Amino acid sequence: QVLLEESGGGSVQPGGSLRLSCTASGGFLRSYYMGWFRQAPGRGREFVAAITWSGSNTRYADSLQGRFTISVDSAKNTVYLQMNGLKPEDTAFYYCAAAPIRAVGAIILPTREDKYNNWGQGTQVTVSS
Repeated sequence: QVLLEESGGGSVQPGGSLRLSCTASGGFLRSYYMGWFRQAPGRGREFVAAITWSGSNTRYADSLQGRFTISVDSAKNTVYLQMNGLKPEDTAFYYCAAAPIRAVGAIILPTREDKYNNWGQGTQVTVSS
């Protein structure tokens, strides 16, 4: 079982930036893919980005690539999500998640939430003028 704790959410004006952090503990962390998802009011949870602990492989939702950047600091067991050029439609609860590499098989950096079996509590991001 991996414990995940997000931080860094808040309120920002359109065009602004935020950096979310996800600190992981417990288990053998290198055996997991790490991902970020978000859920806006009245909508389902959607994939944002994923990364390996080496940082050498990343995947993004097509609509977000270019504005969001996922990264890791393996020494701190922390995954980051840098969000630039924020828009009101980015308003959502953002969740950090971990997917066991062995369980997802040939899928590299899965985008489906059912492949992730460890979730943080989430952090709210609000983009409004």
